[in-house]
Amino acid sequence: MLTTTQASNWYLLQCKPRQDERAKINLLRQNYVIFCPQIVSQRWIHGSPHQSLEPLFPGYLFIQLGRDDNWAPLRSTRGVSRIVDFNHGPAMVPDDVIEHLQERCYKPPEILAPHSFKPGEKLQITRGPLSTLEGIFLSMLGDERVMILLHFLNREQPVRIPLTDIERARLHL
Repeated sequence: MLTTTQASNWYLLQCKPRQDERAKINLLRQNYVIFCPQIVSQRWIHGSPHQSLEPLFPGYLFIQLGRDDNWAPLRSTRGVSRIVDFNHGPAMVPDDVIEHLQERCYKPPEILAPHSFKPGEKLQITRGPLSTLEGIFLSMLGDERVMILLHFLNREQPVRIPLTDIERARLHL
């Protein structure tokens, strides 16, 4: 297995057209450390919502390499087109950019079962005009909506929100 040293950095790889998954599998088989940020995409198919994971940057992968790692196999890895470069050298991606993407994109959102909420539980609105606001769970409204209590415009306001637009509130440290 390749070992990453303290001197390792993240770089950007371009994949061959529609071969992101192939490149990812082949790089993992060679024990490279890679990262492919993904987002949840929701589409309506035949009147019902379907969620799927899609790459945030289609056609690209991030790879962590050190000065002492063997870069040569990357050129012949199936699915990989090239190492992206700027000014005659590989494009290095700062660690804080990768960390930010890992926090926001890497993990698919928790799938919430309707019976999993308890009255009084804090919820975070993640989509729509009220996104970023937190509310208190009051009740379910069928299988697809919830009633939450928001403190909004200096008063308590009950609001109906689609189940797909909320998640459990994160603890702020």
